[in-house]
Amino acid sequence: MTIILALLGSAIIGLATGLFFRVWAMVLVSPATAVLAAIVLQASGFGFFAGVSVIVGCLVVGQIAYLLAAFCVHKGDISVQDEVYGDPGEHRHQDVRDKHQ
Repeated sequence: MTIILALLGSAIIGLATGLFFRVWAMVLVSPATAVLAAIVLQASGFGFFAGVSVIVGCLVVGQIAYLLAAFCVHKGDISVQDEVYGDPGEHRHQDVRDKHQ
């Protein structure tokens, strides 16, 4: 039960970070997650190798949750269709007319 709660907590932290912060926030969140998971697992009586594998799992789950949240937030900005139809995206400026005149 402790493992499930640790993984679920890491997923929630990753989702929250992905929804509100940029990728640089994971530099602070990941070590904090690892330390918190280590404290919880040590208090629950887990051994070293079992604890390390759960901590790595927590970090992986947190990173995947961050990526999913960040993708959902920015999915409107990621569009290949703008380029297929010849219109540049919001962040691209193609001054083709100026180059050929």
